[in-house]
This record gives sequence, structure tokens and C-alpha cells, in this order.
Amino acid sequence: MTTRTERRTTPRLPRESRHRGREVALQMLYQWEVGRASMPDVRRTFWLHDPEGAGALSEELRAFAEQLADGAAAAVGDLDPIIAEAAEHWRLERMNVLDRLILRLAVYEFVHQADTPSRVVINEALELARTFSGDDAVRFINGVLDAVRRRLQRE
Repeated sequence: MTTRTERRTTPRLPRESRHRGREVALQMLYQWEVGRASMPDVRRTFWLHDPEGAGALSEELRAFAEQLADGAAAAVGDLDPIIAEAAEHWRLERMNVLDRLILRLAVYEFVHQADTPSRVVINEALELARTFSGDDAVRFINGVLDAVRRRLQRE
């Protein structure tokens, strides 16, 4: 039996860096959703305009952020039904755009980043909600992600 660290093919970035990578991925997804730009255009313009010093990120961290943003955008058709089922009585289009994007990012990690523990995914999503949304969003996102975690049977 292999351990989680043996299965990991790339070294894990420090927690603070991964959090910053998730912030950047969320900002890219916002540009994609609100600006209706393609992800290649988002990546190009995002790094070009260098919001909040994102250009100072390492190449490894940039790749992490881009992988999350690209993955979530590409999988939106698979992610949204999972979110909609867990968010009882809420239609995705009625959700605050940032809350919806945080949920997409977290559910993408649940489904496609199996080496990231569920509690980490949820905690990171809650931190993003605290930074970019509000207290009501934190409670809402926590409830939805806990329901998704149970449905996907993630620990």
C-alpha cells in the first residue's frame, strides 16, 4: 500500500502559497465569468495587468493557479449539477457570482485533486469567502461543501 506522499508526483507548495494560488485562480475565474473571456485570454491579460503583485508569484505557483482556474472553467458543466443538488432551494444563477465561483473551485478540487484533503478544500474555500464575500456566504458555502463532501464520500 502506498502512502499519500508516495503517490504525489510533484512536491506540494507551502500552505500560504497554495492559498495565494487559489486566490489567483478565483480572480481568473471571475474575469472569465463576468468578462465572458476565454481562459487563454484571461491568462494572458491577467498576468499582463499584474493585479496585486501576482507577477511576483513563482512559476510553480502560477501553474497551480492556472491549473485550478482552467480545470474549473473546463469542468463547469460537471461541477454545476453537483453544486445545484447540494444547494437546496438555490439556483446557481441566483447565487452571488463570487460564491458560485468559490464553490466551483472547491468542488473541482474535490473531484479532480484527490490528494488534497476535504477539510483543506473546505477551509480554503471558507477563507476565500471571508476575503471576497461575507459572513452569510461563509455559512452558505460551508453547508453546500459539506453536503458535496458527503455525497462524494470524501473524508
